[in-house]
Amino acid sequence: MFETIFEEISKAIRLILSGDQEVFSITLRSISISGFATLLSCLWGLPIAIVLGISSFPGRRFIRGFFNAMLGIPTVALGLILYLLLSKSGPLGIFRLLYTPLGISIGQAVLITPILVSFACSAIESIDIEIRDLAKTLGASRLQTNFAIMQEAIWGIVLSIMASFSRAFAELGIAMMIGGNIRYVTRVLTTSITLETARGEIAFSIALAMILMLVVFSITFLLNFLRRV
Repeated sequence: MFETIFEEISKAIRLILSGDQEVFSITLRSISISGFATLLSCLWGLPIAIVLGISSFPGRRFIRGFFNAMLGIPTVALGLILYLLLSKSGPLGIFRLLYTPLGISIGQAVLITPILVSFACSAIESIDIEIRDLAKTLGASRLQTNFAIMQEAIWGIVLSIMASFSRAFAELGIAMMIGGNIRYVTRVLTTSITLETARGEIAFSIALAMILMLVVFSITFLLNFLRRV
C-alpha cells in the first residue's frame, strides 16, 4: 500500500517538474480567477471597511456584526444561492455568467468580501486613538486625519487582501456549482482535484494538490512574516 502511495507521489512530482501543460494551465486559471475575485472584492469591500472603521453612525454595529456572521457561511450554500440567481430562469440569468470564469470570480468575490471587510475594519480600528487625536491637534482636517489612519493601518489592510485571495484560491463549492468544472474553461485546482480523484487519476490529483498547498502555504508564510515586520 505504501509503495503504491509513494509511486503516485513520485508520478505527481514528475508531472510538475516536466511542466505538464494541463497542470499549469489549471494553475494559471485558478490564480487569474481568484485574483480577479480579490480585485472585485476590494472595489466594494475596502470602501465599506474604511467607512466602518473610521466613522460612527446608527446601524454601524449591526452592519459590522453582519459581516462577522457571514465569515462562516458554507460555500455550497452560497454557491446554490448564486446558481439560482445566475441560472437562465434566475433574475441575473440575462447576463449569462453561469459556467464562466467571470461567474466564478463574482461568486468568490461575494464569498471573500466578509473576510476582507472584517479583517480590514479590525486593522483600522486597532490604530491607537492617540494618533487620531494627535492629527486633529496638529490642525489636520477630517480627510487628512483619515488618511493618516489609513497609512498606519496599511499593512493590516494588505494582510486582509492576501487572506481573502488565499480563501478564494482554496474554495471548492462556488467554483464547482457556478463554473461547472468545464475543461479548458472553468476547471480550477480544487474542482480538478475532486474530479481526478473520483476518476482514479491519483497522481494527477496529487500534483494539483501539491501546487494548491504550495500557493496557500506560501501566502500563509508571507502573512506571518509581514505580521512580524
